[in-house]
Amino acid sequence: MDRLARISEVLAPLRAAYPAGFAIALHFNYAAPKYLFQSYRTDWMDIYSREGLVLHDPTVRWGLAHTGSVRWSALDPGDEAGVMARAAEHGMRFGVALALDTNGSRSVANFARPDHEVSAPEIARLGDDLAILHGLTATLETVTPQFHDSLRRMSIHLTRGPKG
Repeated sequence: MDRLARISEVLAPLRAAYPAGFAIALHFNYAAPKYLFQSYRTDWMDIYSREGLVLHDPTVRWGLAHTGSVRWSALDPGDEAGVMARAAEHGMRFGVALALDTNGSRSVANFARPDHEVSAPEIARLGDDLAILHGLTATLETVTPQFHDSLRRMSIHLTRGPKG
């Protein structure tokens, strides 16, 4: 199986498991990831982008400073800008942030749902999925238009990634 097919295989079930959406930022280079897979609702992504909420997002701050995982509920006290409350208004009431750093390459992910906290076994599985995606994209230089189409069919958007 080629790398793009394996990436699709990892991403596909995440959309159903985390219906409020997710963002997987792979291989940060300074302030931006090489690849960013997102499945959040478009209205939320528009607000988040337009208002520059990434600068105030406690999940992003945590992911850039730590490795491992943390439930969003543990980050609420550090959310002075109210990003988490605004996310909850868009159906993202419960979530988990994960981060890993391998040989100086950092990847960060967030997964959200509207109905209940993410369980410890689910968090462990997400950690495995993030590690797989991190490894598969470490040396990936181009993404084909067919792969973009495949992601769009899964309601997953690829932004800031090289296009083939």
